[in-house]
Amino acid sequence: MSAETNKQTVLAYVDSFNRGDEQSLRPLFTDDALIYGVLGWGPYDEVVLIWREIKAAFDIQLTVEEIIAEGDTVAVRYTERGTSRGSFRGGPVTGKSFEVVAMEWFQMKDGKIHRRWGARDNASQLRQMGLPMG
Repeated sequence: MSAETNKQTVLAYVDSFNRGDEQSLRPLFTDDALIYGVLGWGPYDEVVLIWREIKAAFDIQLTVEEIIAEGDTVAVRYTERGTSRGSFRGGPVTGKSFEVVAMEWFQMKDGKIHRRWGARDNASQLRQMGLPMG
């Protein structure tokens, strides 16, 4: 697949994630995709449960600031925003918002996401929302 096609797949992932649309998210990943993030890693069907939980707790929205692609690799820098609207793993709800820089690196296979690594300043995110660090 072309670098441009791979970028379009990643942008579709961002759009689906922001809407919380799991039905349109799943087909963007290979059947054997692995997803790595600050809360651990695993196959799509395990990680989507974490995404569902954080989406409900923090209403996370990703804004693409920069996206680059070369071959089967796509890298994205985001502004990630959200607000503590629900309990996350039994923690308090503060109503406070956060904004951090987040980055994700994608390895594509046949136009789908095969591997995804995500990094964000989780400590700053929790601190801005007034949530405990552990």
